[in-house]
Amino acid sequence: MNVTATTGDQADSLRQLATSVNKKRKASAARALEGQSLKGIRVISVTSGKGGVGKSNVVVNLALALAGKGKKVLVIDADLGLGNIDVLLGLTPDYTLNDVFAGRKRLEEIIIEGPGGIRIIPAGSGLPDFTSLGLQERVKIMDELDALEEDFDILIVDTGAGISENVAYFNTASQEIVVVVTPEPTSITDVYALIKLLATRHSERYFKVLVNMARDTDDALQVFAKLSNVTSRFLDISLDYLGCVLRDDAILEAVKSQKPVIELLPDSPAAGCFATLARRILENGGEHRLKGNVQFFFRRFLSADAEMENV
Repeated sequence: MNVTATTGDQADSLRQLATSVNKKRKASAARALEGQSLKGIRVISVTSGKGGVGKSNVVVNLALALAGKGKKVLVIDADLGLGNIDVLLGLTPDYTLNDVFAGRKRLEEIIIEGPGGIRIIPAGSGLPDFTSLGLQERVKIMDELDALEEDFDILIVDTGAGISENVAYFNTASQEIVVVVTPEPTSITDVYALIKLLATRHSERYFKVLVNMARDTDDALQVFAKLSNVTSRFLDISLDYLGCVLRDDAILEAVKSQKPVIELLPDSPAAGCFATLARRILENGGEHRLKGNVQFFFRRFLSADAEMENV
């Protein structure tokens, strides 16, 4: 193996990514000055500071609620090595992201259909090979996703839990970050640690908070207030309240049945919460905010840059 050649290739790839970032910044700034917005697929990461907060269940039901409102939704299970979106839906994929990273399959070849017309990119489970993505895998997934941009309206990224490199990568590569937190004190502490990491090391400044397993709306608002108070004291960020999902036995029944609660028990309080969340997300619109890193679907930023240069 030629170590020097490999190192040189990685350095070239890093330079190319850095060049893309600079072009993207220029394009976004120009568009902002003109008062125009970039249209295209909307990328939302759903993340959490710890496991056991119902993050993947939120992703599945939110995706279905958005699809019910006429949106073409793609879900990527980015909990590499511990993926469970397929399990929640009772699906058995033949191939996963591991096959894409290993070069055995293209991304479009592993997409499976879920309930309500949503599409899913499954992750492997119990396979440690790609639990920490290298530069080559990151470039590959960006290139593969770019080819799918025109097929979908919204991409929801279900990240792993915690503060691993993969979690940071998928959050910073998304346009919008939704953090899932529960009323448990440990959940609040852990999600603060995640926000702090993304803010201080990756310059993320905008976060939406979804409170899961809340007793009622007052309980959810109290959780948000606690998190907001601590972040406002120590971090220079914007924290917005997206909403809540109430603690509901219907969710447990749906999980046992391997079906989304919004499909199995559409009249349940939890299903109503997901419908409300989907409506709020669509009302807020896409946020093509300038970020200091390479994002998924960044080619449209490069296209905008070319347009500006031709003016």
